[in-house]
Amino acid sequence: MKIYLRFLATAFLFCSCAARASAQAEDFPNLAGTPPKLLLLVHQEFRSGKTNERRKIEVAISRVCDQLAVPNSWIDLESISGSPEALFFDPFDSFEQLDTAFAEWGRIFRTRPELARMQEELQAFIVAERTIIAVRRDDLGYRPQSIDFSKARFMRVLEVRLNPGHEGDFVEAFRTLSHAYETIKANTPWVVYQVNVGMPSPNFIVFLPMRALKQNDDLLDWRRSLREVEGEEAAQRSDQIAREAYLSTESNLYALSPETSHVSKELADGDPEFWSAKKPAAAKPSARKDADSKPKP
Repeated sequence: MKIYLRFLATAFLFCSCAARASAQAEDFPNLAGTPPKLLLLVHQEFRSGKTNERRKIEVAISRVCDQLAVPNSWIDLESISGSPEALFFDPFDSFEQLDTAFAEWGRIFRTRPELARMQEELQAFIVAERTIIAVRRDDLGYRPQSIDFSKARFMRVLEVRLNPGHEGDFVEAFRTLSHAYETIKANTPWVVYQVNVGMPSPNFIVFLPMRALKQNDDLLDWRRSLREVEGEEAAQRSDQIAREAYLSTESNLYALSPETSHVSKELADGDPEFWSAKKPAAAKPSARKDADSKPKP
């Protein structure tokens, strides 16, 4: 769902879901659930009418990987808005770790043919796929150190595509917004990543984890509060940046799927009832597959 709006309406359609008493900030974050330095993001769109079949395979892959020493974890985000898709959220510490994961997955697929067959059957349901690698921007975001993905149930994702030469304007706008949120003491952390490969530059992706959809209820009140805090001059500057710097923005909502995710024990320990729930049985697929090139099954 693409939108072309003024900055305050744009940028924080995605984070206006904030609630002053956000549960996520009430306790200390699980360190394993904090935002990683590097993200491999895989968007996948699937054949219509095949949701159940595709999900069975995803669950089966996750169950197999839970029993193996696979080189990385992932969180499966299932779209609620926008085009029906899955967004796989794969955390990494560095490009070196990503490189190691590619090599290790090749070995796993060679030695575990049943996993390769599942991948082949899953691939038959995919009609479009896009892979992005993004790097965390520590100079942006709002209280990102307080984020704990292990407690999230939903994720708002905002993609901002800029006109060339306007990265500095984006940085200015988000720093202004972060300052406004500090002023009103909002308990609504977000983290910003800059796309490194996979999309035309410059592009940024903002993640806002939520525990419940009801956090969206305060949209209008928070937008009014932010404009009051910023003042008219700052608001006009933000509007100018939106007109001149933003090529497009897209804000979408996803639900986390623990059954089709594969997370570390340390992250699961942050909310074991959610992450360690028994996964439903899945039929063993029969199709064949060569090793996939990306490091997430």
